[in-house]
Amino acid sequence: MDKSEYLRRLSSVNDLLLAFNRLQAAAEEVPRQIAVESIRSVVDSVREAIRAARDEMELKSIGTGVEDLLPLVEEEVRERLRPCLRRVINATGVVIHTNLGRSPLPRQALDGIARTAGCYNNLELDLDTGRRGSRQAHVEGLLREITGAEAALVVNNNAAAVLLALSAHAKGREVVVSRGQLIEIGGSFRLPEVMEQGGARLVEVGTTNRTRLEDYRAAIGEDTAMLMRAHPSNFRVVGFTEETALGELSSLAQEKGLILLDDLGSGVLIELAGYGLPDEPTPTRSLEEGADLVTFSGDKLLGGPQAGMVLGREELVRAMARHPLARALRPDKLTLAALEAVLRLYLDPGQAVREIPALAMLTLPGDELKRRASRLAGRIRRASGEFEVRVVPENSRSGGGSLPLADIPTWAVSVASPRLGPDELEEKLRLSEPPVLVRIREDRVLLDPRTLLPQDYEDIPRLFAAIAASPGE
Repeated sequence: MDKSEYLRRLSSVNDLLLAFNRLQAAAEEVPRQIAVESIRSVVDSVREAIRAARDEMELKSIGTGVEDLLPLVEEEVRERLRPCLRRVINATGVVIHTNLGRSPLPRQALDGIARTAGCYNNLELDLDTGRRGSRQAHVEGLLREITGAEAALVVNNNAAAVLLALSAHAKGREVVVSRGQLIEIGGSFRLPEVMEQGGARLVEVGTTNRTRLEDYRAAIGEDTAMLMRAHPSNFRVVGFTEETALGELSSLAQEKGLILLDDLGSGVLIELAGYGLPDEPTPTRSLEEGADLVTFSGDKLLGGPQAGMVLGREELVRAMARHPLARALRPDKLTLAALEAVLRLYLDPGQAVREIPALAMLTLPGDELKRRASRLAGRIRRASGEFEVRVVPENSRSGGGSLPLADIPTWAVSVASPRLGPDELEEKLRLSEPPVLVRIREDRVLLDPRTLLPQDYEDIPRLFAAIAASPGE
């Protein structure tokens, strides 16, 4: 077995580059650097395969000519040109999936971005006066109209909203919070750490499961600046529990001359109970119950882009807008364009539920979900007879730190393969193009139509057909 002979036969980088450039489409679209790096990578891989060959048969199976390597080069180029951040198919049934970008934006938000992203715009220009304006003007009026707030401010996420509120109104002073509300949010960011960065001193009161009004009262001292409620939007404490109502905290804050901050976390602008979903406090309700400042997210139950909203008393919000940290936390033009479009939908709550994908998904009726699941199951069966496909009752989840205990009834497509185990099938779907994210239950792959978009119904059967046609491992 003469490996040196095979190494001498190995096509050169220049020969492969000439052959690759003769492919007109590739020559027009692929930067030279990408082509050269891809060719070098393929040549290096083949060279290593020759050196690692264990016998003559294995060595003879390794192609070394231009015609052998050119398909490998094309595949390497496609891989290098593929965007890192790209579309995936969410078949998990988790509507607000943080790992998958949280809430998909409605068409109106995409249109808003397209209208302003590729051109100059009036981000900070008052067209009526010709003078410098505020970027907040594009959304503040809408937030005030929808929620009834005196004033509104938008920053780049809800953690930033809380950080800015603490920095502007409680730096160097005490903030009283129930122990049962010292939450950890996504990415291992913990509320006490956010408070520390804001310069506030945390005062814990009550116990994990029970905190009474008198616990707050006893903790208030000369250095106290704020009472804070953090809505446990991604967990619940159940059983022997007690918490202080927001209205009671408001009365205490007014009595002591303190600020009451209500961090809603996920945040929702409509009453979900009317759609058969568990109740979630709205910013309007928090303000009506006496909160001075309310913070919440833009890309969760609201269904918009990543952003953090601050609503509340005008003098408090204005002080936050003037704070030096506000510039570091401000939203960009793309966020504001998308958010403005989403907020306009809320001027008609019925339209918001129909047009905002997260809300539309959460409120899909059971008979429609079953119809969609049956349609998808039929398409998978027609794409390949390999798979055993059923339509089964299941539960979806809201996700994204919202409705944590809510099992939302759905119908799912359950798929099994005689050739592939559930973990293997899940991996093949995840590594497809586009990737498909699924759940596994009882040794079967589950696809929940609640979180599927129209194009997904075309792609999923095609991907199952490709998996069936692929050689076994």
